[in-house]
Amino acid sequence: MNKTSISRSPWWWVPTLYFAEGIPYFIVNNISVTMFTRMGVPNGEMALFTSLLYLPWTLKPLWSPAVDILKTKRWWILAMQIMMSVSFILLIFSIPHPSAGMIDSGTPVGMFKFTLILFILTAFASATHDIAADGFYMIALDQGQQSFFVGIRSTFYRLSSIFGQGVLVVIAGLLEKRTGNIPLAWTLTMAVTAVIFAAVTLYHTFAIPSPSGDRTVRSGGENSTFASGFGNAFITFFKKPGALIAIVFMLLYRLPEAFLLKMVNPFLLSSAEQGGLALSTSTVGVIYGTIGVIALTVGGIAGGMAASKWGLKKSLWPMAALMTLPCLTFVYLSMAMPHNLLVISVCVAVEQFGYGFGFTAYMLYMMYFSEGEYKTSHYAICTAFMALSMMIPGAFAGYLQEMMGYRLFFWMVIVCCLGTVAVTKMIKVENES
Repeated sequence: MNKTSISRSPWWWVPTLYFAEGIPYFIVNNISVTMFTRMGVPNGEMALFTSLLYLPWTLKPLWSPAVDILKTKRWWILAMQIMMSVSFILLIFSIPHPSAGMIDSGTPVGMFKFTLILFILTAFASATHDIAADGFYMIALDQGQQSFFVGIRSTFYRLSSIFGQGVLVVIAGLLEKRTGNIPLAWTLTMAVTAVIFAAVTLYHTFAIPSPSGDRTVRSGGENSTFASGFGNAFITFFKKPGALIAIVFMLLYRLPEAFLLKMVNPFLLSSAEQGGLALSTSTVGVIYGTIGVIALTVGGIAGGMAASKWGLKKSLWPMAALMTLPCLTFVYLSMAMPHNLLVISVCVAVEQFGYGFGFTAYMLYMMYFSEGEYKTSHYAICTAFMALSMMIPGAFAGYLQEMMGYRLFFWMVIVCCLGTVAVTKMIKVENES
């Protein structure tokens, strides 16, 4: 089948594009947590450094107008995928081995300098890819297709989460048991990732279409400059009605989850003496990376159905409630310390379902607030605030957990639910389309 016939249907590229969008995000922000934990990095340092990896998603408004103004969205998508493929290949050779004295030296983070640099480069490329992919989706599809494929793109993004947090972690866990060598296990796991992502990148060079609407934005006529277009993107965002309240909402709506996310895997992996559940890497891959992600996906689908029926305005409070209340499951786990994998799986599934359902309101509000000429740049600015909302609490989560212990830490997460309630009460949604 030739390129022209492949490019006619969104089915050929929407699923794989959003699968490819998710892989680097989950590698950088989730798998890195598990990998560093397994290699002996303390929770405080692990949470700080992996939270700082959110920085590119926070700073991307600084260069998001470039994606509108320079080159096409298709060009940016392919260029960033090639860059990330190279980065994944280099990661294979960057993971320290026991002979380097990584863990015994007492300074395990120092041994990961090159690995962290590659994660940062991957993060910048991934953040840029997100800008281009979301903009391309809105340009290449008409409104009817956008509505139809929104569930498809979300599903394949979640499948990339299952692949990243589930399949790859299970593979790493099985290799840990088979080889008895944790760094080697993760090196081989990164090799699998590199091969798969490079194959998807090659496919996209043929499958992603070149729609006529995919062109550079020149606001202000022929004499428009990059600087003016860049400035207009920011100025128009902050001049939107209710911009300050919208920013506060984007920063605080996910506050409980921002603290919780960084400590879930360490809690599941830590020994009982440390207050954890002492699960194996592969078991965590199944429970959190597979069962949890499936529950998250089902929650997201249910949230989308509810929002389409009720509208964003009526959905906000039910979604805020389900975003916050299921966090109590981790309070229970830290107090009861169950050994039954079914009980642990149900608790993780309940919390993830609630998060998936509640997160729908967050995503819809960002789309609602981004409407306008610079929708690509404005949506990128919204997702930057979304990243900042995860980065700042996550950076302190490990140190707080080390100071408080898992049980008190999870109670603190419950108190943070008040932030979600407060900002939900503040925002106003008018003129829903």
